[in-house]
Amino acid sequence: MTRENLLAVAEAYGSPLYVYDTTKMESQYKRLTKAFSKVKQVKVNYAVKALSNISVLKFLHSLGAGMDTVSIQEVKLALEAGVPPEMIIYTPNGVSLEEIEKAVSLGVQINIDNLSILEQFGTKHPKTPVCIRINPHVMAGGNTNISVGHIDSKFGISIHQMPHIQRILENTKMTINGIHMHTGSDILDVDVFLYASEILFEAATHFKDLEFIDFGSGFKVPYKAGDVETNVEEFGEKLSERFNEFCKSYGKELTLAFEPGKFLVSEAGKFLAKVNVVKQTTSTVFAQIDSGFNHLIRPMLYGSRHEIHNISNPEGRERFYSVVGYICETDTFANNRRISEIREGDILAFDNAGAYCFTMASNYNSRYRPAEVLWHHKKAHLIRKRETFDDLLKNQVVIDL
Repeated sequence: MTRENLLAVAEAYGSPLYVYDTTKMESQYKRLTKAFSKVKQVKVNYAVKALSNISVLKFLHSLGAGMDTVSIQEVKLALEAGVPPEMIIYTPNGVSLEEIEKAVSLGVQINIDNLSILEQFGTKHPKTPVCIRINPHVMAGGNTNISVGHIDSKFGISIHQMPHIQRILENTKMTINGIHMHTGSDILDVDVFLYASEILFEAATHFKDLEFIDFGSGFKVPYKAGDVETNVEEFGEKLSERFNEFCKSYGKELTLAFEPGKFLVSEAGKFLAKVNVVKQTTSTVFAQIDSGFNHLIRPMLYGSRHEIHNISNPEGRERFYSVVGYICETDTFANNRRISEIREGDILAFDNAGAYCFTMASNYNSRYRPAEVLWHHKKAHLIRKRETFDDLLKNQVVIDL
């Protein structure tokens, strides 16, 4: 999308606003599948939690993607988007047996990540194929907030608990058709990921009826010019060779599965916000926008950096600004960032706003959640209406006092 496109969309649909470009999503999908083209059976399951708008799910499914879901609600969203249940994997954490059984009733592949539920489910439903999520105790990402493969993680069954898994399988006679790991986000060191993969390959030898091995995802995307990112091509070359070797030793062709979220949609997203006030204090110039961490929490929650551009005045002289929101708390998007001169009424565009942005939005301070637009075939399509006051009242029950 061009700067002119973004300004036109902001003019048409107001701000704050999320805009997603399907061209970028498609190029990322093709880049990933091409990297693993030497593997006969590759399955890309898009991580719905990254961006769960049904129109986005429909588009990614049209490219061939299945869906990776973490809640029964995400399962239903995927089904609503027209994704067949056999192309949906359900990988929850800490949910009840009842929720897992609901997912089974909808026909999706389930992925269990703790011994207690594995034993309970195997006892009640021994004929239902199950995938097992393993924690390899390898921290492939650099941030403990988004790395889930380390030893203190709540995710997965410890690789050291394989004897317990074997005991449950022997007692219940259940079928394991898949094995899975997810080490975390922002993976840079391909060799560390490959090391974790070797742990998963070794674990896979304990199961005789596997149909797929799921390596999770966590590929890092660039957040600024010159930023480092996962070398997907190198990773694809190395893991493909090792995976094909494993299939030969295992005795049959397995499916190699991934569950990318951020990799597919992060760079496709822009967040547009209008500058309400430019405020000069004794030491700082604040650009105060018509949004806050209720719409984009990642900078405050994770310390994430999103490049910010003044698309209303791109040629203006650069000055230092702290970009902040209108929430009645500290809600800083950027501190002392060089941005083209900002005037009240200008539109600022935030990069990398496709993943874990709208999906983590809230109504804090009773603010409305923003609208969403899909930029598809060089046209803007409204895919979520901006909330209204009626939406805030919708589920409240007023009682007589």
